[in-house]
Amino acid sequence: MKCIKILTIIGIAFLLSGCGSSTPRYEKTPVDMLIQQLSDTRDFSIILNDMNYDESKSQYLHKYQILTPREDTVLSAVTEPLPVSDMFFEKHINDMGMEIVSKVDGKIMRKPAPPGYNHYVGNEKYGRWTQRDGGSFWEFYGKFAFMSSMFNMMSYPVHRSYYNDYRSNYYGSRGYYGPSNSGRNYYGTRSSWNQSRSSTAWNRKPSSFKDKVRSRVKQSASTSRRNLSSKRSRSTSRYGSTSYRSRGGGFGK
Repeated sequence: MKCIKILTIIGIAFLLSGCGSSTPRYEKTPVDMLIQQLSDTRDFSIILNDMNYDESKSQYLHKYQILTPREDTVLSAVTEPLPVSDMFFEKHINDMGMEIVSKVDGKIMRKPAPPGYNHYVGNEKYGRWTQRDGGSFWEFYGKFAFMSSMFNMMSYPVHRSYYNDYRSNYYGSRGYYGPSNSGRNYYGTRSSWNQSRSSTAWNRKPSSFKDKVRSRVKQSASTSRRNLSSKRSRSTSRYGSTSYRSRGGGFGK
């Protein structure tokens, strides 16, 4: 596995949007910029690797891991912490460790999924289902064994029943966080699976800090949405309600 640190994807457009302000204006997110940068790549995964809040700058931050298959290996790149808007941070507050965007056979999906579920788990090029302890679990072949560690599968294996549930009932249509046990999902920010990733900035923070950030971003994002809605209403009133149909399809929908 080759690891590449991405240092050049930060653009002015989303730097302006990442200060946590409630100013209602559309800016490209870092994920939009990554998708644009990877437009010629047929298959990739973007995982929300880490998140944080910089109190000194009042800035919400995301760090992403990008996986791209290449012949007999998988390339992994991790971004620096990138500023995001309050609304985007709140949208993915429960998605840390999850794949938030994937491109499969040229088609982009934006529904949260456990890492590896869209490209690697269930793909016979990378591994197979094995029987043990009375159940069926995914196992990567030897040359792809590093992916078991990458996806935290050593401690939290992928059950075939979880994967089948995702493919049958969630794939491409809604986020999947696995089964719930005592009110806690198998995957996602608050799962034991994710919290065992002790090297992340978010997981090193005390619960009081994370609760404070959750409360802050909920209020801030709510204000941003109201302001954005008000701005759109004023714009519609000013220019009328005439609509125009575009010939082109929407990107990434």
